Amino acid sequence: MMTFEQSLDIIRENIEKIDYPQYPGHLYAPIRYILELGGKRVRPALTLLACNLYRDDVSDAIQPALAWEVFHNFTLMHDDVMDKADIRRGKPTVHKVWNENTAILSGDSMLILAYRIMSKAPSEIVKSLLELFSKTAAEICEGQQLDMEFETRLDVTEEEYLEMIRLKTAVMIGACLKTGAMIGGAKMNDMGLLYEFGINLGLVFQIKDDFLDIYGDPVTFGKTIGGDILCNKKTFFLVNALQLAEGEEKISLLNRLETKSYNDNEKIREVTAIYNRLQLRERAEKKMKSLYDKAISELSKVDLPEDKKTVLYEFAKQLLERDY
Repeated sequence: MMTFEQSLDIIRENIEKIDYPQYPGHLYAPIRYILELGGKRVRPALTLLACNLYRDDVSDAIQPALAWEVFHNFTLMHDDVMDKADIRRGKPTVHKVWNENTAILSGDSMLILAYRIMSKAPSEIVKSLLELFSKTAAEICEGQQLDMEFETRLDVTEEEYLEMIRLKTAVMIGACLKTGAMIGGAKMNDMGLLYEFGINLGLVFQIKDDFLDIYGDPVTFGKTIGGDILCNKKTFFLVNALQLAEGEEKISLLNRLETKSYNDNEKIREVTAIYNRLQLRERAEKKMKSLYDKAISELSKVDLPEDKKTVLYEFAKQLLERDY
């Protein structure tokens, strides 16, 4: 069986071989730039690993895996414009290196490129894969829209938040696993189980990001701790705090959200203290464990010998326990 690192090696090698048009250069240079920034590349790796569950030769899954990675980075390029983000993976974002119009247009070209690459899948399943790809792309846009709408709401529930991150983050992870399984020749039931395994892992992944933004080590996490607090981002923690806080606690939290001028460290410290008093760290850990258990349950039902699924069990455990 292929290891996770081996799958990453295949992705690294082949992402460098993507064939870009030469003209106009300023349209395609930003695409090369964001892809060369690297990242975790979890999604394409999972595509290859899911295929490898059913066949040793994963060559047919390489192009679809790359398509998912290109599409993922397209979403990041446009997200950075909408969020006015300056840094991506430790480097200036595309719209900072070039400009917003270039980032939007290059992002559009990136989406088209992702479709072109996905169309290189085996002919007998390319229609099914493109349908999955389109469905997932639409869901991610829906999740982004919900995320934007939540910015102005103080009554977002935990259930609404989970649905938003399911659409914005988890469906792509599920679709990548289903893509690999489809190419590998899995039964329909197994495809569904691997998709649900990915959905639950995706939810864990996002809540863990919310968790690490508050309780992570900035050295290993690679980001400034408290960034979500400073921009009032609707995370698992803020959504629950707004639902659970009462009396003076609620007033204090709302004051922190509404104040335009503040000391960064003081705001992070005070909001984190509210989260701690509401025991939201424990609530998040419990929710992540519950979602992880659901993911493991789905994977255990996949009709394959347990040893074949070891790499996915290990990946799920590392995702739950990660500190970066």
